[in-house]
Order: sequence, then C-alpha cells, then structure tokens
Amino acid sequence: MPGAQYKYAGVKSDDVEGGQPARTSSGPGGDDPVPQRMPYFVGTCVLLAIVYVLSRTGAPAGCSTVPGAVPDGFDIDAYREERLAATPPNIIECAEASEGESQEACHLPQDHRYQALSQKGITLWMTGYSGSGKSTIARALEEKLVLEYGLHVQNLDGDNVRTGLNRDLGFSPGDRAESVRRVGEMACLFTGGGVITLVTLVSPYQADRDAARQRHEEQGLKFMEVFMDVPIEVVQERDPKGLYAKVKTGEIKSFTGMSKDAPYEPPPNPEINLPNYKMTVEESVDMLITELRKAGVLSGGPTNPMGLPMPSGFAGEFLEDELMVKPSEHAKKLAEAATLPKALITDIDVNWLQVIGEGWAAPLKGFMREGPLLQTIHFNSLLIDPFNVTGATAINEMETNWNDYWTRARERVSISVPIVLPITGYTKAAIEGSGKKAVSLVDKDGRTLAILRNPEIYENRKEEIVTRCFGAIDMGHPYISHIYSGGDYLLGGEIELLQKITYNDGLDQYRLTPKQMYAEYEAKGADVVFAFQTRNPTHAGHAYLMRTGRERLIAKGYKNPVLWLSPLGGWTKSDDVPLDVRVKQHVAILEEKMLDPAWTVMAIWPAPMIYGGPTEVQFHAQSRRNAGASFFVVGRDAAGMKGSMEAVTHTDDDIYNANHARYVLQMSPVLEDKEMSLVSFDKFYYDKTDHEMKAMDESRPDDFISISGSKMRALAAQHATPCPDPIPSDLLAANCIPPNFMVQTGWDIVCDYYADPEGKYLPWSKPIVDPLMADNTMAIGQFGDLSFELTFTEGGRSVSPWHDLTLRPAGYSVSPEEVNFVVEIPMFQTAKMEVNKELPYNPITQDKNKDGSPRYYTYGTPFFNYGLLPQTWEDPALCHNGACGDNDPLDVMEIGSSPLPMGAVVPVKVLGSLELIDEGETDHKIIAIRVDDPDAYRINDMSSLEYAKPGITEKLIDWLKMYKTSDGKGVNELAQEYPTTKTEAIGIIEECHQRWQALRSGGSNTHGFYLGR
Repeated sequence: MPGAQYKYAGVKSDDVEGGQPARTSSGPGGDDPVPQRMPYFVGTCVLLAIVYVLSRTGAPAGCSTVPGAVPDGFDIDAYREERLAATPPNIIECAEASEGESQEACHLPQDHRYQALSQKGITLWMTGYSGSGKSTIARALEEKLVLEYGLHVQNLDGDNVRTGLNRDLGFSPGDRAESVRRVGEMACLFTGGGVITLVTLVSPYQADRDAARQRHEEQGLKFMEVFMDVPIEVVQERDPKGLYAKVKTGEIKSFTGMSKDAPYEPPPNPEINLPNYKMTVEESVDMLITELRKAGVLSGGPTNPMGLPMPSGFAGEFLEDELMVKPSEHAKKLAEAATLPKALITDIDVNWLQVIGEGWAAPLKGFMREGPLLQTIHFNSLLIDPFNVTGATAINEMETNWNDYWTRARERVSISVPIVLPITGYTKAAIEGSGKKAVSLVDKDGRTLAILRNPEIYENRKEEIVTRCFGAIDMGHPYISHIYSGGDYLLGGEIELLQKITYNDGLDQYRLTPKQMYAEYEAKGADVVFAFQTRNPTHAGHAYLMRTGRERLIAKGYKNPVLWLSPLGGWTKSDDVPLDVRVKQHVAILEEKMLDPAWTVMAIWPAPMIYGGPTEVQFHAQSRRNAGASFFVVGRDAAGMKGSMEAVTHTDDDIYNANHARYVLQMSPVLEDKEMSLVSFDKFYYDKTDHEMKAMDESRPDDFISISGSKMRALAAQHATPCPDPIPSDLLAANCIPPNFMVQTGWDIVCDYYADPEGKYLPWSKPIVDPLMADNTMAIGQFGDLSFELTFTEGGRSVSPWHDLTLRPAGYSVSPEEVNFVVEIPMFQTAKMEVNKELPYNPITQDKNKDGSPRYYTYGTPFFNYGLLPQTWEDPALCHNGACGDNDPLDVMEIGSSPLPMGAVVPVKVLGSLELIDEGETDHKIIAIRVDDPDAYRINDMSSLEYAKPGITEKLIDWLKMYKTSDGKGVNELAQEYPTTKTEAIGIIEECHQRWQALRSGGSNTHGFYLGR
C-alpha cells in the first residue's frame, strides 16, 4: 500500500513461555488480576476437555472412567500421539472416490480452482525467534497482496490461533508440537482452497516444521519455509516489551533461544532466508513477493520458473507452437492452401502476421473479427477466458454474433491497436464464391505464408477506426493514410503460419520469437527483464536511462535485471532512421560496452509503428510483457509525432501531449494484473562537468546541455567531431559532439547515414525474396528494387525477349492459335514487371509509380500469369473509335493451373481477347492457356474455358476494369463487355505482328526503343 509505514512489532503475549505470561499495568495503584488468574482458568478448561474426550472414546487401560476423574500420571502427549497414529490413512468422503484414490472427485479440481481465482495456494511458514519480525512482515505482506494485488490471503499466527483453535494448549514441547500440527493442518485447508497462507509461529523444533511440510507434500500443496534470520542479539536489542530483559533478570525462567530447556532450531535449508534486520519492512515484503512470483502463485495458470510474466492468456503452450504448422504437416497444409481462395497481404500485413503468429499480440490468434475489433477500439482490451472458467474460452475466435448476450469472459487483457486485414471486393467475392472455410494468405511475391480459418468478412469502417484509435483528423498522418488506402472490407479469422516469417535482409539473427526470448533470459540468469524501445540511434542519454533503470531494479531487490534493447522492426514512416542503421549502431554500442552485453539482449520487435501516441504505447508495453518483460521504460511523447500540414489541428506540432502516453499507460489494463510495471523518466541533460547524461541539477543549470533528437541529427549530418575543452553550450555552432555522448563507431554509423539519407538502406522489415526465374535468364540488382533487371540469354549471349524471340513456337507449321508467351509476372505475384523497351536487350524491369516507388498490384492476388507476345507492337498510329495503340507489345493473360517462372518462354493456345481502354489508349489482353496445362486438352476457346472454369470470364473482366481502384484511381473501360472470339484474337495478333515488322524496318523513327540487332 503506497505510503504505508511499518515498524517491527513488540513480542506478543503468545510468545511468552514457561508459564510466565507478560504482565501489563492496569493503571496506577496495582496489578490487573485477570492475567494472574488466567493460567488457572486455562488449566480448568484443559482438564474439562480431557474428561470430555475420555468419556466419549474410552479411557486408556488402567484409567478411571468415572466422569470428571483424571488419573494421576496421565500423559496427554502420549495419548494424542496414539490417537493420531490410529487415524485412517484415507477417509472416503464420497462414493465417487474409492479407497486410496484422489478425493478430487468430490471437489472442484485444484487446477481449475486456481485458474478461476487467478492465484494459487501456498503456505509461507515464517519461523524465527520471538521478536524477529514474523508478524510485522506478515501483516505488511498480507496488506500488499490483498489491497494492491487483489489476492486472497490468510495469516495464521499466535493471535488468531491461541484464542480459538489452540486455546487449550500451553507451551510444553508436546503442546508446541500439537500447536504446529493443528496450524499445519489448517494451513493445508486454506492453501488447498487457493489461499496464500502466512503462518507466523516461533515453531522452534525442526521436526514439527518438517511434519507440517510433509502434510503439504502429501496433498500436493506448495510449502515454503521462511527463516527470519535475525541474530539473538538483535531481537534482545529490539525487545520493545522488555521480555528479554526479564529473562536476564530471572523473572522469566524459560524462553525460546535463551535457555537450554527451550532451544530454537534454525532451519538448515529454508526456501527463503530473510535477514530482515538488514532490510526495511518494505524491502522484506518486496523480496517475499518476488519469491512468490517465482513460485508461480500470483497467477492461476502456468508460470515461469524465473518469475517472469508469461504471455497474456498463456495456458501452457506458446502461441508460436500452437499457430505454427509442424514440419511433418507442412506439405499437406501447403497442398491444401493451393486449393483455397487467396487474400493478398501487403508488407505491413506481413509484419502483423508475424506479430500474431509468434504471439506478440497474445492471446490474439488471428486477424481480428468484428467483435474483437470493437472491443479493441472501444475498450483498448479484449475479454478472454483462457481456462474456460466461464465457458467462453473461444470468445474471440467465434463468428461475431450480435444476438449473443450470454457469452462473456471475466478476465480482460490489454490490446489497444487494431490488428486487421483489409481486402477488396474482388477478394471478398473470391472467398464467398469458393465454398471454402479457409483462405490462403499470399504476400506480394506470391508466397503462401499462412492459412486463415473460418473467415469472417465485414465492413472496413475506416473513419471509426481512425478516430477512436488516433483521436486525430489528419489525412497526412502516414498510418492513417495507410488505413484509408486499404480495401473496403476486413477479413478476420484464426491463422496457421506455414513458415516462420523471415526477411532475408541480414538481420534475421536479431529477430527472436517470444519463446526464444525466454531462452535468452534464462541463459543470462535473469530474475527480471526490463524493455527499452528504440526508433532512433542509442546515445548516452538512452544508456543513462537503461543503466539507471537497472540500478533501480537492483535497489528493489532483484539480483540480475536483464535489459531487452528493443528496436522497432516493423513499418516506420519514411523519415525515421532505417532499421539496419539502428541495429548496426546498437551492435556497436554493445561491442564497445556502452551497454554491458552480459545483461543485455538486443532483439528486434516486429510490429509496425502506427504513431498512435497514448493508444499505441499500451500495445508497446503489453507486447513486451508477452515476451517476458516485467518493466517497460517509458519516456516523454512515446509513440507520438507531429501533425502533418493536412491536420485539422496541431499542424506541424506534436499531435499528443508529451506526458499523456506515460500517464495513460500507468492507468491502462496493461498493469492491472501486476505482471508489468513502468520505469518512467523525465527529460535528461548532458552534464559538462563529468560528461554524463542525467537529470538537471537546478543549482547549476549552466553546466547542462539539452541534446534533442533533432540536434543530434543535425550534428550527424554535419559530421560533427569531438568537442575540445571547455565544452561549448552551442554544439551546432561549434559543430562538435561532447565526450561520451556516443561511442565512436556508433557515431560514425549515424554520421554516414545522415550524410546520405537517400542511400541504400533497409528502412523496416520487408521480405527480400529471390524471384521465380526461368533457366534462360540472368538477374542483376535486387528483386523488388528499381535496380532489378532480368536479361535473356541464348547460346551464352544476351537476346531481346521482344525482338529476338519468335512469335511462333519452333516447328510451327499448321495451327495459327499457338504462339510464344514470355512471362513477365508469375501468377500470384504482384510486382508490376514489364519488358523495358528502351534499355539494350529489353530486360524485364520493375515498373514504378509517379512518386518513383516500385509499383505493385494492390487489388488482389492475380490468378493468371501475365506477360507479352514477342514480335508484336500496338502501334499508336492505329486508332479505333478514338483510342489508339498503347505503344507496347501485346499483353497476355495466361489462365493455366500454376505459376510460370519469370522470363519463361511458353507455347500457349489463344482463346480470345479483351480490349481495355486505358487512359484513352487501346490495350489488348490476349487470353490464352499453355499447351501443356492439365486442362489444355479440353479448353480451346472462351466457351470451353468458361465450361471448365465457371465464372473465370467475369473475373477477368472485373480485374481489368477494377484493378486500379484500390490505388484510388477510377474504373477502367472495356471496348466491349465480353471477350472476342479466338479467330478475332488471332487476327489482332497478326495485325500487331505486322506493325512490329514495320517498326523494325521503319528507319529513323524508332520511338526511342531498343530494336535489337
């Protein structure tokens, strides 16, 4: 309880032994007679109890059975031992449990009870000398566990057992043993019921404590012996009521630890050794709570032996193990995926898929259905029932039902950002028309990464999501813009990850899953983990926060806090420092020991950055908790940014108040279960006197320099050099960087970046994939980059796919419907690749948008192979109804059964064509099928195509008309809403072939094209 203060209690009346009760004054003039008469009263009660027992059970041989008579020499300790030995080993409590079997058939199963209570039972048996602090610390611990953690706790000590349960017992060795036995049995009952039971008895004899432990072990109950390791000299000095002084004067003849007839036997191997005379009460309580956390009793479910928090909703299996397809099932799942409708996922969606599949957003198991999305944007949290306590274990995996008013879980976990999958109407129609209950998730490069089960499609209410998540109206905000660019529908459902998400960018070694993170912590011997998130290079100020954060945790009693240096790895806005620059700089500061590698784990956090301020920072913290972090370092303006020039308010100013994020995080559901806490800092400065970053000393403000992120970037861009002494206050004017601000190798990396920010960098985690290429080709540059070129070779020399390859297959003689098809874009891939008409040998290159970025289809996953017919040309001089040729080779849409490699030259059968009017130009699309396709024997024209693949003509028309709409452009026109015949399509091919021949022989008018040899 914050602000509570404790002091060690005095020795209580139950600590007084040997028939010498503590005496207290009743006021001036005399002694209180009650304490003097109490021993006689207690003795009478004991005598009556013995008589009653004998009358009910029969007396031992040789003893009188006359009511009220007690024979001389009766040994109650021996009698008690005899009766205990005669107790049946297993009393049958109900018919469901046979003799010798578990009694759980008659009770709520223990695990289920613990899960429902969100805690486990345990007995902390606190033993030590009188005055060693047992009761004081137990009361403080009880108060904290009940008031701050909301847990059920019961304290069994002399006060509440000797006034009732043990009121018939004295302080003889036998009575002491019986007292311990009774309290031990009572502790078993409480602990078995899920209560954290604190026993605070002197219990001086090891055998008695061992017997209590054994009874717990027999029932499978947790038991921890806590030794109040306080020397006898210290407790004598404490002696607030003077009892130890009375022992010294002889007023008390026998007292535990002070006389030979009353020894204290210290535990030889207690689970917890608590030298509280060296600690405050608060520190002692914190130590016990840490041990309780390690014992796993502060949670009702499975826990981590290091005491680290497990992922939210953890029921015994990491989500990556649950959601990742097993290697033995991979081939079967991949074969199934090939039969399913396909949903295109962008690179940002791949980031989110990794977040889900590896468990960073636990307990989320897929892209949000509509119900979970509403919970997220309205409450920043989800209801969960991981142990099926209320029968709602699948509450977030069920199809959203507006009329279900009874399914409700009672546990809530923080999830504050929408993790959704936008799709277009094209994809929606494909899913709904498939009759399938699953969807393949295919990335822009045509790779099937996951299967989504039991799809739920619903409206993408973009404005509602944006306003509730961001609390801002700013169409220039990068992630808000991304949301509005998405499809009009959202696809929800649980995922099966077909493979671990990797990016092949040289940084995968730093991409650890949550399960791997726990293994790293264990290898470093962590007893607590604190996470520090970065999206900038790490300088001395950050290092100050991290080192100081660790010092604070050590001061709280942790032995080996481990830092998780956690650079953002998912999508970031274009002016943020690239991921590879940050990672390389972090590696440099570890190598040069600015941070100690012995207690640091550097691992990339995979989620996209949405710049959602107070809303987003809750997810940042929760996600780190899902990977074992107990503390999250939070500074000013977490997850914030400036408003764009399109913002309604806060134009070019911070969207969020710099203090709001950490305040909201402090009040958020993230911290409700006490598994995570914050390490918060305010602004820090560079101290010129000792070259360290720290909080400002207001008594000498001139000694401190503020080095903001913008100032650091400006200095790096200027390649600032080390400052001379004395260090100037205006660093920009002096163009210098003060000592110890950053390690030199790290500073060089940062300077190199800011000197050339437009260079080749890895801005964020985007897959680098080698394309599916034909054998007769050679690639230079990186696929997905504007530098990529795919050249064609023949006989060891370069050839042009447009001019040197023939229109007709080799050996062509009779059938005019067969032509050569050059593959530019394999089926399922979305990179807009095309033969470059100007470059030598006409390589296939990446098309680009008007802003210079690589161009991709965004409408959906193409269900056809796309390319060109060699030796054809749509002449811009050839016009029809006002639309003229588009100045390109003829395009082909090959509708076979599988992807063809880029650059493949494949004989196809012509089936028909569609005439697209694209921005006033005629753009014919020849529809064909490769001659060796499994369906080629039964597909010879558009009619037979429609018969073999019902609805495909409509899909082709829809694609051509609508594929640009997902980029915010208008609907394309077709010259006619139905395809031409095969004969008409062959005629178009012949016409364009003749136009190509004229182009090749046209003299000086080459249109700027490379026309071959």
